[in-house]
Amino acid sequence: MASPPPQPSGQPPFIGAIDQGTTSSRFFIFDSTGTPVASHQVEFKQRYPHPGWHEQDPQEIVDSVTACIEAATADFEKQGHRLSDIKCIGLTNQRETTCVWDKTTGRPLHHAIVWTDTRTSSLVQELKKRPGASGLQERCGLPLSTYPSAVKLVWLLRNVAAVQDAYREGRLVFGTVDSWLLYQLNGGLGADVVVTDVTNASRTMFLNLHRLTYDDELLDFFQLDRRQMHLPRLVSSADGDAFGRVAAGPLQGIVIAASLGDQSAALVGQCAFDVGLAKNTYGTGCFLLCNVGETAVLSQHGLLATVAYDLGAGQKPVYALEGSIPAAGSAVRFLSENLAFFERAQDIDRVAASVADSGGVVFVTAFSGLFAPYWMADARGTLFGLTHHTTRAHIARACLEATCFQTGAILDAMRKDSGHPVRELMVDGGMSGSDLCMQIQADIVGIPVARPAMRETTALGAAIAAGLAVHVWADVGQVRSMVRTMNHGQAASRRVFRPRLNRARAAQMTRKWERAVRMARGWMEGDGDGEEGEEEEEEEGGAEVEAEAEAEAGEGREEGGS
Repeated sequence: MASPPPQPSGQPPFIGAIDQGTTSSRFFIFDSTGTPVASHQVEFKQRYPHPGWHEQDPQEIVDSVTACIEAATADFEKQGHRLSDIKCIGLTNQRETTCVWDKTTGRPLHHAIVWTDTRTSSLVQELKKRPGASGLQERCGLPLSTYPSAVKLVWLLRNVAAVQDAYREGRLVFGTVDSWLLYQLNGGLGADVVVTDVTNASRTMFLNLHRLTYDDELLDFFQLDRRQMHLPRLVSSADGDAFGRVAAGPLQGIVIAASLGDQSAALVGQCAFDVGLAKNTYGTGCFLLCNVGETAVLSQHGLLATVAYDLGAGQKPVYALEGSIPAAGSAVRFLSENLAFFERAQDIDRVAASVADSGGVVFVTAFSGLFAPYWMADARGTLFGLTHHTTRAHIARACLEATCFQTGAILDAMRKDSGHPVRELMVDGGMSGSDLCMQIQADIVGIPVARPAMRETTALGAAIAAGLAVHVWADVGQVRSMVRTMNHGQAASRRVFRPRLNRARAAQMTRKWERAVRMARGWMEGDGDGEEGEEEEEEEGGAEVEAEAEAEAGEGREEGGS
């Protein structure tokens, strides 16, 4: 059992925020003005055992988080602060990534299957033919695709013996990364805290979007029996009791007061509390969310309906329309790491800015298909318009443009669904630091693009939600004032990019992009993709994972680990 939290010193409180992303984990400590005073980041290994597959070791995710907490808190203390002045922590995480573990041992049953993974493509096609498939999105807000957690779990149950056995024996625990981290932060098996907030649950296809409860009809569609598996308990995104306390380490006893999916946290961090406000986060992928208010809006134009946030305390949950782009920053890393176009991903600006335009090159960055609003699982990364004039600079610029064109398509779909155009696009995330990319974005979509002074809005959103839960701030009005004051104090760092490109030229470029998208589809048709072979390999791989897990369990027992 965790010890009681240390007594504060009477100084203004600080708030910690875990930001667990697709390729790295970070921990921030914010003061009560929303300013980060300490942080640390740790990258962890990505596994790509077959084309289209993407896995992570669940224990490495936990280890990266604990390493960040230890380093950031050490820096915090070196600055003369006391750990007892950290009042609470919030958590934000990569969504949809699927974890499974054994209820009796607390150990993972398989590597986590990451949200970008496309091994379930053929399974999705099979599921689309089942009776009731056409009504799923109306219930849960999500279309059948490789994206949500449900199809990943079904794949695991079909292909991994350890998962099959645990399900049959009632030992299987399913969760997204938030549930796994909260379980571990609370002490794992001893505390057995298995919870999830509604923003993360809304990405599984198990949650009824309107009632915000697990839906037996959805589970029945995927042929899952709730009696044979353990689903996380559903709670609001901000709650001073539901998420438990940190069981060990420098933050032992500190309350975990909030948990949100990363894109919801970024929406909160941007203070998009009003209907019609939209933000776009440029990270590994790209995620555009627009606040639609207290009633879910089901898209007719290829977008997702999702829970934006639920701040609890008697407030109604807020919904969003969302468009997701699977490859944004990861496309830049592809040019850097796979093709050696430049040494570091951030060097793309220098290379792309060396030419005035893309020279007619269009790069459809569909490494794992295209998401909203296209939903083309059979598309793959494709370059069009190459000539003897083409250089790496033209391709680098086309790579940046690809994210901007897809963002434009999502904004157009949002306008059609809501009946109201977005007037200004708030941005954050790593790629938003590129002045060139943000200017291209403004030119393509034809509206101002606003980049805040404090760009760590995802972590800030988790801190805000946690602070609201324990009354660091009284309400969202006070949060707005705090963020406004912070931006005013850092006005020189805030920037608004305004469109410079002729609208006719922007429309011409967009038409060429749309033509390239149509031509990029169908690359996976008729190939077979080696799926039968891959399934056979996975059965062998599953045995290897099981053996590896057993070996690690033995090592843990020898070292006295639980």
